[in-house]
Amino acid sequence: MKQYNKFRLYLAIAAISFMQGLQFSVSPVLGQIQEHYPDVNVSLVQMLITAPGLFSLVVALISGWLVLKITKKQLLVFAGFVAGVTGLLPLLYDSFPLLLVSRTVYGISLGIATTMNMAVVAEFFEGEARVKAMGIQAASVGAGMVVTTVCAGFLGRGDFRNSYFINLIGFVSMIVLITCLPETGVAKETKTEKIRLNGKVLIMDLFALLENVFLITYTTNIAMHLSGALAGNSSVSGTLTGIFSGVQILAGILLGLITAKLKKYTPAAAMLSFSAGAVLLTLFPGNYALLMVSSVLCGMSQGVFIPTASTYLSNHVAPVATALAAATMTTAMNAGQLLSPVLLNTAAAQVFGKTTTTGVYIISAIGMTISAGAMIAWQHFSKDE
Repeated sequence: MKQYNKFRLYLAIAAISFMQGLQFSVSPVLGQIQEHYPDVNVSLVQMLITAPGLFSLVVALISGWLVLKITKKQLLVFAGFVAGVTGLLPLLYDSFPLLLVSRTVYGISLGIATTMNMAVVAEFFEGEARVKAMGIQAASVGAGMVVTTVCAGFLGRGDFRNSYFINLIGFVSMIVLITCLPETGVAKETKTEKIRLNGKVLIMDLFALLENVFLITYTTNIAMHLSGALAGNSSVSGTLTGIFSGVQILAGILLGLITAKLKKYTPAAAMLSFSAGAVLLTLFPGNYALLMVSSVLCGMSQGVFIPTASTYLSNHVAPVATALAAATMTTAMNAGQLLSPVLLNTAAAQVFGKTTTTGVYIISAIGMTISAGAMIAWQHFSKDE
C-alpha cells in the first residue's frame, strides 16, 4: 500500500465527520422550532433530524456504485458544498416547509459523507492501523457533533434561526478535502475483486438499523424531554447533546482497548449502554447530573457501535466493495433514523395512551435490550473472533 501523509488523511477524515455532525445541528433548538411553528406536528419537527436519512437512503446506495465512475474526493467535495448551501438556505425565508426540504436535501451530503468516511479509512489504512483510524473517525464524528450541537445551542438562544450559521462548516470541510484528501482515481473491479456482499454484511446491517431506530430517540426527544427548571432551556439541551457527542471522542480514542476486552461482543455491549442511558432518561428528566450520565451512556453506544460495525464490514468484503458495504450500512442506519419517530411515537401512543418522550424512551430501552440479546446470540454462534 502506498504511503500517504497520515496527518493530512486524519484532517480529511475529520472534515468528512464534521459534515456528518451537521445532521444534529438543529437538535438543541427543536423545542424553540416547535413553539415557533405550533401548528406543525411534533413528528414533523423531529424529522428535521431524521429527514436527511430520506435522501441518504438513495444517495448512499448510488454512491457505493458511483466510485466506479467518480472519485471519492470529487464526491466528498460536492457533499461539502451541498451541506453549506442547504444549511444556510432557510435564513432567506421563515418557512417550516423550506426548512424541512433543506434538511432533507442535506441528506445528499450525509449519504455521501457517511459512506465515503468508511471507504476512505479502508482505502488508506490496513490491519491495526485501520482499527486506529476507525477510532479516530469515531472521535472526529463526536467532535463534529460537539461543535455543531453546542455552538448551535448557544447561537440559537435568542433566535433559533441564528443556529443555521453553524452550517458554514460544510464549506470549511469542502476546502479541507480539496487540500488534504489524496486523489486516487476511480475504483476498479478485477477478476478476483468484485463488488459483492455476503450474509454477514446484511446481518450486521440489520443490527445497525435496529441500533439507530432506538438510538436516534436521544437527539430527537431530549430538548422536549427536559422537565422542571430545565424545561425549554436550549442551552441545557445543547450541552447534553454536546456531551452525547463529545463522549464519542473518548470512545474513539479508547476503541482499541474496548475491542480488545469485549472482542466480537463489542457492538452488543454498545447497544446495552444505550439501554442503561434510556432508563436514566425515563426516571430523571429534571435531574441535570443524571441527565449528563445518561448522555454519556447513550453517546458511548453510538461512539462504539458504528466504528466496530464499520470495521467488521470492511474486513468481510473485498477492498473494491468497501464503499458498497459502507453504503448498505449507511442506508440501514438512516432507514432506522427515518422510521424511528413514526414507529416509536405510534408505539408509545398505543402502549401508554398518548405520545410522550418518557414513553418513547421506555420502548427504546426495551427494544434495544432485546436487539442486543439477539446480537449476542448471533456472535456466540459465529465463527468470527
